[in-house]
Amino acid sequence: MAQAYGENLKQALDTLRAHKMRSALTVFGVVLGVSVIMLVAALITGFDETIQENIKQFGADTAFISKWDQGFHGGDPPMEERQRKPLTLEDSQALMAGCPALKNVTTFLQTGWMQVHTVRTKAGAVSAIDFRGVQANFGQVYANAATISGRFISEGDDLHREKVVMLGENVAPVLFPGHDAVGKDVMIDGADFRVIGVVEKPKGGFGMGDEDRRVLIPFNTFKKTYPAADEINMRVQANPGMLDQAVDQAEEVLRRRRNVPYNGKDNFSIRTAAQEVEEFHNIMMMVYVATLVLSAIGLLIGGVGVMNIMLVSVTERTREIGVRKAIGAKRSDITWQFLLEAMTLTASGGVIALVLVNGLVLLIRLTLQWRGAVPIWAATAGVVVSVSVGLIFGVWPAMKAAKLDPVEALRYE
Repeated sequence: MAQAYGENLKQALDTLRAHKMRSALTVFGVVLGVSVIMLVAALITGFDETIQENIKQFGADTAFISKWDQGFHGGDPPMEERQRKPLTLEDSQALMAGCPALKNVTTFLQTGWMQVHTVRTKAGAVSAIDFRGVQANFGQVYANAATISGRFISEGDDLHREKVVMLGENVAPVLFPGHDAVGKDVMIDGADFRVIGVVEKPKGGFGMGDEDRRVLIPFNTFKKTYPAADEINMRVQANPGMLDQAVDQAEEVLRRRRNVPYNGKDNFSIRTAAQEVEEFHNIMMMVYVATLVLSAIGLLIGGVGVMNIMLVSVTERTREIGVRKAIGAKRSDITWQFLLEAMTLTASGGVIALVLVNGLVLLIRLTLQWRGAVPIWAATAGVVVSVSVGLIFGVWPAMKAAKLDPVEALRYE
């Protein structure tokens, strides 16, 4: 039996080689459908690893608190959100006093989203910076605020409203090319500041947006320089293994301080790293479902093409089928001959898709320093699906060939 299958497979490969152009056009839909499945799986895997790495940089035991509802949503925030009162420094102090599960709370201040800030020296300038006024414990709560040169902002800097600044790893070389930035002066929106340190670029990003444009000054210095700024946000750090309790306690304290009625909607939001990952996964799942629909269309087109080409092949080889039946070939032999030919045709499409997608993913990795790769399950599923398409759509032509009357087949011209 194995020898018969091997002979049928050899005949199938010979047929594909004899009709290269026809075979290539036939498997195009299969290649397209399987490629989309594997490519999207690789992209999602890469994005997932990147998101996980980014979240680790913020700190897995932390949560972000803002007056704005967080998460992925398009358009401008609704009027109810815009009318919410800002968080305050006193809120953060109340959290530390009233939440036993909290280890630390850091507060930072920003101007409105529409205001663009610029930091410059004689050597260069950087616009659209991530400009914040931060407290001295910002680097303790945020795992992605490590200092690579100089020192971090101190409580004394904040208390005395010192005009000192920390630059992001990508900002410093632009302002001071070839020189150490620490101890030098910069201008931020026309005001002079002295550089006291450089923060390390967060790991886990990729692509052209992977630039550390952070510019950090003391919280009270920011408040003095921009008195109208009221965009206060917080990141809280829980004691080990107590993040859920910390979130519950923080919610209770803030609801009480912000006069939220019983059963009323929170006029603030608290978001943990786990919630961010879950929302990302939900979005990626919707993308994947849409991708599967598009892939199914491509595979359907490819399958119909395979079926049509196999029907043509049956017609062209009617006399051959008659000869094989005349010398003793059974119906099952003829059926498997054409089924194997159809499966070999579509399997070759799956292999081509696997090679193309891996090549494309490798190119993306080298170009964007991205960690994505085609998962083994996606590669296996792609090849299995491609073979299954040949099996499903090859049944009718194979059965049609097997049912041919040998006498009529031998007379066929």
